[in-house]
Amino acid sequence: MRIAYAPLLVPILAATFAAGQSPNSILNIPRQAVQKADFRATGHLIRVEPGGARTSYPVKLIGHWFPGVLRVLLEVSQPSAAAAAHTAPVHVLLELRPSGEPAIKVARPGDAAASTLPVDRWSEGVAGTGFTYEDFLEQQYFWSGQSVTEHIKYGARDCDLVKSTPGPADRSGYSEVRTWLDSTIGFPVYVEKTMKKTSLVREYTYFGLRHEGGVWSANQIEEKNHGQTGSTLLIIDRGSPKANLGLADFSPEKLTRFP
Repeated sequence: MRIAYAPLLVPILAATFAAGQSPNSILNIPRQAVQKADFRATGHLIRVEPGGARTSYPVKLIGHWFPGVLRVLLEVSQPSAAAAAHTAPVHVLLELRPSGEPAIKVARPGDAAASTLPVDRWSEGVAGTGFTYEDFLEQQYFWSGQSVTEHIKYGARDCDLVKSTPGPADRSGYSEVRTWLDSTIGFPVYVEKTMKKTSLVREYTYFGLRHEGGVWSANQIEEKNHGQTGSTLLIIDRGSPKANLGLADFSPEKLTRFP
């Protein structure tokens, strides 16, 4: 089964749009998806240079909702031998709490313990790709500022355009996230994220949406920087939305264990 999501790998169940829904009502679907998460996936992050050259990084992702917190473990391996000399493997543990206080920890080969990534580095690209550390956290659905700006078409899909802004207590490298949620199924088809430091707009397009076993999913997400060439693809080759994960799968020992 191929899965990609919002948050990036949590499957979202179908829903029916009702005119006049509040932002909280519309966002109830992705919020509930976070609070039911239990997934495992493997795939690739593929950096596409402006000239078309590609570098592919194997990735593994697991995630599970524990009482009050979503934990996601991202493992990024080295690419081909030609590029490996410039990129070390990295393990990233992300924690999302709807009540606030998200956290990101990073470990590389040789580290005795993972280090906490400061907020001002959350907007850096993982392994030099266009996907930032924070993109794998996808906390905007829980920010204090939420509004539905319009009911709009994106391609052939009817969408609710949701504008999310962080409040004073929300830690983020983004100043605003706009999400085009398919109003029939509650799944994102396109997202724009504005960076605080530079006002750069990152664009995320979801491809291969399909309905299987009561779950809507996408098998690919493309990231582009507005007005620039080049992109990054997150492609999920296989995965499971019912992984039966536990605390041991996110232990400090696993975070610092490399092949």
